[in-house]
Amino acid sequence: MLNNSHNIYSPNNWRGKKNKTASRFFGWLKFNKKAFLKKLAFLSALILVISTISILIMFAWISRSLPEPGKLQQRLVVESTKIYDRTGENLLYEIHGDQKRTLIKIDDIPQHTINAFIALEDKNFFEHKGLSIKHIIKAIFLYGLNKIGLYNGLVPGGSTLTQQFVKNSILTNEKTAIRKMKEWVLSYQIEKKYTKQEILELYFNDIPFGSTAYGIESAAQTYFGKSARDLNLSESAILAAMIQRPTYYSPYGSHVDELFARQKFVLNEMVKMNFITKEEAEAASQTPIEFKKTLTNIKAPHFVLYVKELLTQMYGERMVEQGGLSVYTTLDLYKQNIAEEVIKEQAEKNQTNWNASNAALVALDPKNGEILAMVGSKNFFDDSIDGQVNVALRPRQPGSSFKPIVYTTAWSLGYVPETVVFDVVTKFKTDTGKDYEPKNYDLKEHGPISLRQALQGSLNIPAVKVLYLSGINNVLNLAEKLGYTTFNDRSRFGLSLVLGGGEIKLIEHTAAFGVLAREGKKADTVAILKITDNKGNVLFENKPKEPVQVIDQKSARITNSVLSDDSARAFIFGAGGILTLPDRPVAVKTGTTNDYRDAWTVGYTPSLVTGVWVGNNDFSEMKRGADGSIVAAPIWHNFMNRVLQNTPVETFNKPEYEIPDKPMLNGSIGAEKKVYIDSMSGLLATDQTPENLKVEKIYREIHNILFFVDVNNPLGPIPGTQSKDPQYPSWEQAVLRWAEENNIVTNEQPPTEFDNLHTIENKPYINILEPWADQTFANDILVRLEWQTKKPFKKLEVFVDDLLIKTFQDPLVSPTQFNLNLSNYNSGEHYLKFVIYDIYDNSDLAWTKIIKN
Repeated sequence: MLNNSHNIYSPNNWRGKKNKTASRFFGWLKFNKKAFLKKLAFLSALILVISTISILIMFAWISRSLPEPGKLQQRLVVESTKIYDRTGENLLYEIHGDQKRTLIKIDDIPQHTINAFIALEDKNFFEHKGLSIKHIIKAIFLYGLNKIGLYNGLVPGGSTLTQQFVKNSILTNEKTAIRKMKEWVLSYQIEKKYTKQEILELYFNDIPFGSTAYGIESAAQTYFGKSARDLNLSESAILAAMIQRPTYYSPYGSHVDELFARQKFVLNEMVKMNFITKEEAEAASQTPIEFKKTLTNIKAPHFVLYVKELLTQMYGERMVEQGGLSVYTTLDLYKQNIAEEVIKEQAEKNQTNWNASNAALVALDPKNGEILAMVGSKNFFDDSIDGQVNVALRPRQPGSSFKPIVYTTAWSLGYVPETVVFDVVTKFKTDTGKDYEPKNYDLKEHGPISLRQALQGSLNIPAVKVLYLSGINNVLNLAEKLGYTTFNDRSRFGLSLVLGGGEIKLIEHTAAFGVLAREGKKADTVAILKITDNKGNVLFENKPKEPVQVIDQKSARITNSVLSDDSARAFIFGAGGILTLPDRPVAVKTGTTNDYRDAWTVGYTPSLVTGVWVGNNDFSEMKRGADGSIVAAPIWHNFMNRVLQNTPVETFNKPEYEIPDKPMLNGSIGAEKKVYIDSMSGLLATDQTPENLKVEKIYREIHNILFFVDVNNPLGPIPGTQSKDPQYPSWEQAVLRWAEENNIVTNEQPPTEFDNLHTIENKPYINILEPWADQTFANDILVRLEWQTKKPFKKLEVFVDDLLIKTFQDPLVSPTQFNLNLSNYNSGEHYLKFVIYDIYDNSDLAWTKIIKN
């Protein structure tokens, strides 16, 4: 027996010791362990029985309101959903409510089609009784792992084919526990009433495939223009892949690549179930598929499908297809039409001149985030360029158009537009141990340059330095705040990030520039203003949230000031031109990837931001030279110029900031002294120093910016030569190399003494003894010279009419005598000149005029 004074079940040990109910309970439980376990088992069994009875009662109650399984052909009256522009007066597209449904016998459906759906959706279809507890638990488990980042694969559905049929054909689309239990009960009842073959026939004749296609026969006709009985394995796997999210995986939408990836997943699942061989799966995945064109009478097709996808996320496929919704979007049809016109016009030129087959444009109102125009490709109906793909939603490399995000980060850390860095070829140390050595677009070095000019000139080397000074994580933190969703795996990104080394989406890139336009305040991107049902009841109305300040106002204003400074980019792009608007200030940045696969221009005024991408959907290269300022900027310029005509001119607020009291941060790079040095003596040149020996030298104390800046505390103490930054040695070496190549003497004082080799005292002497002035001659003439040098003799040069005809370098003795033959010269006056040199190039000359007969 346990000692009650130490009994763990004793009421004296109950927390609080004052709970009388607990005391009575523990008094009732004064027994040994064996008796306790028996009573515990009894209580557990009692709870189980009560729970089972309760569940059965609940199921019985739920079953009272369920429809008869036999009345499965009764359908709700469906109405079409209409999508309008922002005025509500222009219909963009009508999602027709009339269902296309053609019944087909299960025996007429190819077995590989049936197997594709079973392999993906319900592997145990022929074993279960309508519910798969194992699949439900597995789906919940994998979903949970996916949410916490421990599983990145596809999450299978927990519903059986029978449940999917019930959910889509009988019950509403509400997401409640009661509806789910109704689904379970009906699925069980259907399994009791119908055979498996009959259930499959019901399923394949009713399942929605998007648009107005219901059932496998209608889907085959809609997407492939053929009967379901003629579907091949590849097409069957495509339809099975679509079934989970028909709008998202639509072959006419922006996720075609994901559709085909899911098709391969279906085929692999069929291999696992021994429905097909690996070879058959591989052959099916390589089989070309041609989708039938179905969309007609649609305006702004990429935008409409983008909105439709948002609607299905909000209300589900069936509500969107059949619910009779009226959707009022943010689209400005006037701006949309202009966007399509300018893209069509410029895209033809780009195709001819630059092998650029496609273009996309997004225009937003930065004050509220509303999408005003969206063109996802130059021609939605052009299959040769994958025109259905909405490039505005696809990740592409931004080139230099990402630089403003990096520089904006730098402003927030204390750097200013006047801050100077050295634009010189530099080796950057990386974590991989391999040096990174970027080059500028023009392959030139520009020496010390302000960040204002570096950004506007789109110089690569300074940009990489600014990224390092700002910190990659700081830049990515800002990018996330701005709404970029493609930088999740930070381990992928290094110093090339600033040159467009990470992929981004045009719609998010444009929205990020919109945050700059609004001086750092971010508004969520909006496509839908209001949704009403078929009775006019408002189901949704966009109520703008208070914008979030994700960039401090000062930094945003600095970026606006720099990007709108046309004079700062003139040294590279020239003044005026395609990156300006004729009647108002505009901030703009271009971008081009190194291999010419992507070209960008993104620019804004305080009330309109527009982003343009140009390239090829298949990622093939454009012609060399197809940079953003040439192929994308004309589209951006023409659109902005036209839509802003006759609108009020808005200006950017001037930034106010303090210039740091530190060299280089404040724009200074050290005092400069320019002198001329005698190359022989190394001393200061004088008027006696020969011109050919004078060398201009600049003496300056210069260092790379890491001499003055600790990247962890830019405005803090100057590290100097004690800098422990791993980049310091290579940055310093590059600066010193550039200085030497440009005759800049670094970290030394110029000489104070003057040239002592070339002086009046050391100047040679030469005199002409013969011929005398105006002496006449026929062909030959005698020359006699006397001369003297203070330093050793070097040479004597003889000129006729300033043309060197003879040089004496052997030692001569003064006076010197020799004959000149001038038979080749014309009659008349000629001039003889003689120059004597010593070994230090000290010299003297004498000349005389002679006359040939």
